[in-house]
Amino acid sequence: MKFQKNTEEQYQAYRLKNYGAPSLTIVKGENEKVWDDQGNEYLDFVTGIATASLGHCHPSLVKAIHDQANKLIHVSNLYQMQPQGNLCEALVSRAGPGGLFFCNSGAEASETLIKLSRLFGNKKSTSENPSNKVIVFNNGFHGRTFGGMSATPQEKIQQGFFPMLNNFPVAQLNDIESVEALADDDTVAIFVEPIQGEGGIHVASDSFLQNLRQFCTEKGLLLLLDEVQSGTGRTGTFFAHESAGIKPDAIGMAKGLGGGFPIGAVWVSEAYADLFTPGSHGSTFGGNPMACAAALAVLETIEKENLLQRVCNLSRTWIEQLNNLAEKYESLIEIRGRGFLIGMDFSEDPTAIQNDLQSQGLLTVRAGGNILRLLPPLTVPEKSLHQSIEIIDAALAQHASLATTH
Repeated sequence: MKFQKNTEEQYQAYRLKNYGAPSLTIVKGENEKVWDDQGNEYLDFVTGIATASLGHCHPSLVKAIHDQANKLIHVSNLYQMQPQGNLCEALVSRAGPGGLFFCNSGAEASETLIKLSRLFGNKKSTSENPSNKVIVFNNGFHGRTFGGMSATPQEKIQQGFFPMLNNFPVAQLNDIESVEALADDDTVAIFVEPIQGEGGIHVASDSFLQNLRQFCTEKGLLLLLDEVQSGTGRTGTFFAHESAGIKPDAIGMAKGLGGGFPIGAVWVSEAYADLFTPGSHGSTFGGNPMACAAALAVLETIEKENLLQRVCNLSRTWIEQLNNLAEKYESLIEIRGRGFLIGMDFSEDPTAIQNDLQSQGLLTVRAGGNILRLLPPLTVPEKSLHQSIEIIDAALAQHASLATTH
């Protein structure tokens, strides 16, 4: 097969315009570094938007995918698959007694959690109009399916797709009184990210998560956690909510779980696992042998290389250095987040700063507001964290100088 156009021409001619024009063509990756088609090297602190948890081309992940591809790629959930069974056991050992559903993305995981809330509402309701309200939070993000968008109170996400599904009242993060004011007899669940990723790296405090757990228990509501971005070790614990010492009723996972290979998963606690019955939900590709082999390699590597403790240890100094930059430069208002899920909040649109960081060899990704996210892999070398500080410092110094000149 012969191709007549280069990559940039192909994108311009044939791809839908739902993404902005990419500024780089990435052709190679190794751990925390990537290279473009011009041979330029970058520190990749985007990591596929928090998916390449082991960095690029980790030998254990490459081997697991290669070995599985040589045995079995896909057969569907009509049959049992050993990698899926092993992954179920591994995740239950992390989350607690319950059951797993596998899908292909974070949006599908969110959709599954919303369907769980509907099944729960239908079961407990005695009327012809079952309860189905799910309380969500300002700046939340739960994917781009209709269920996910409806649970995402962001105009930029919903614009052009109205009407949304109803019954997703919006509370304020870290304000338990706002939750209490919205809850009524039609409420069935509370749906929250322990750390809001796309919405701007807003952290739900441990006390707030504890209050949500207590409130759900008292009112007979499901506590649904979206750990799509914050899970799989990114914050220094396997799940971000572990710092609060709570047990949710269900957890959505994706992104870093497959180390870059597409997979989503939903864990449902033992008390509610039976709400899903044969035929109530499904996925053709979900939990296929390749995805499960990849996820198992990620989990095994996290344990073998003690990556959770590594994230805790290395992120402490790195975040201190980022906070020092916030004190040094007026344009950098605040550093938010935990572990290797960090947001830099700027006083104005940071696009120019992001472009300068890229030109100096550091890739970042935008989030809600004026946030630049830093999402290094769990395996990032300490020297690369120091290098990122040097690059950010140089870029902010340059912008401070330009601001003074003008």
